[in-house]
Amino acid sequence: MIGTLLKISFTNLRRDRVAQAMTFLLPILFFSTFASVFGAQRDPTRRVNMALVDEDQSPFSKRLAKALANEGGLAVRLTSGKNGAGEALDRASAEELVRDGAVPVAVVLPKGLAQGLRLLGRTDAAQPKVQLLADVSDPIAPQIVLGLLQKVSFTAAPDMVANQGVEMFTQYAGELTPSQQSSVDQWKAGRQNENMTGAPPAAGGAAVVGLATEVIDVLQPNKTDTTPVSFYAAGVGVMFLLFSCSSGAGTMLEEEESGTLGRLLASRAGMGGVLLGKWVFLWLVGAIQLTLMFTWGALVFQLPLAEHLAGFFAMTTVTAAAAGAFGMVLATACRSRQQLGGISTIVILTMSALGGSMFPRFLMGEAMQKMGLITFNAWALDGYVKVFWRNAHVIDLWPQVGVLVALTVVFLTLARLFARRWETL
Repeated sequence: MIGTLLKISFTNLRRDRVAQAMTFLLPILFFSTFASVFGAQRDPTRRVNMALVDEDQSPFSKRLAKALANEGGLAVRLTSGKNGAGEALDRASAEELVRDGAVPVAVVLPKGLAQGLRLLGRTDAAQPKVQLLADVSDPIAPQIVLGLLQKVSFTAAPDMVANQGVEMFTQYAGELTPSQQSSVDQWKAGRQNENMTGAPPAAGGAAVVGLATEVIDVLQPNKTDTTPVSFYAAGVGVMFLLFSCSSGAGTMLEEEESGTLGRLLASRAGMGGVLLGKWVFLWLVGAIQLTLMFTWGALVFQLPLAEHLAGFFAMTTVTAAAAGAFGMVLATACRSRQQLGGISTIVILTMSALGGSMFPRFLMGEAMQKMGLITFNAWALDGYVKVFWRNAHVIDLWPQVGVLVALTVVFLTLARLFARRWETL
């Protein structure tokens, strides 16, 4: 008896392609996606994009800039155009690159940079600091750049660092004891005779010389909590919007089974009118769903919705329209509610993983970021991030709005083609 039941169960599984995909394909897709994401974080060949501005133009700053450009973990941009084209970056243009999302961080080497070399552990407001103009929605890039900056400050010009260290050591330590002075003199003599470039000896504690630095959040300078709540609202909202639109469009399959769809097609509305009516309904419900999501975020998590209403409504309008049209494609392409449930789960979860709804795309490798652009989610999320995190004006949303409008047209066209099978029944 058990053998017979097993045979029947395996036969049903073999015939159900959707169940096979959810059982065997979907876990592999998710494993591959997240393995690629987290693997990219440990990839030593991955480079962080950054802009560099040299306001000092001193021998030390030039050697430091050259060392940063040669650092394997960084892709340094020095000009306004790509591949060395355009004018040299200044502070304003570098900050604009960060605001636009072209680079996650820009390093500004200020005037009087050599005076910024200090004994670590001391602070002096008069000392110029190397500034990292950062988009802190990417928490990893500024930390990587900061670490590599301190590293190359020692290796780019060790002689200057060492000399500055001796001067500052003497300045801050006051009168040296005979044994301390002897150690310093021995270090100087050894450096001259043996070309030593290490740091000077310490007295009464470490006398390590480093760069004074500060990280400046150029996108949300007045916020104490820099967590991008808008990203999570958009990511979760868009993913569940796709599920709700798919489920709502699936009522056409139920209407087909009950015979209601046939009567609707026989009316003056026709197939075009039925599809249009369903899509407008999904569009409106989707817009309400996203509005409730972001309103909750504003009330509970201080999401600045009131400050970005124009951009929010622009993105919500096109996002809900495209999601509704996508749900229509899934429903018209499937033969049953069960099939729609399985296929929509596979497709939507895969799109959400690649498109950034489950994991920020800026933490993915460059190849996966480009791959994510084939998904609906990526364009919708990029638009919302522009509105809430980058404070973009409505006109600046034209790439995302244009793509989502184009996807809406494509999806509706496909849904109309797939729905022709119902007109021949």
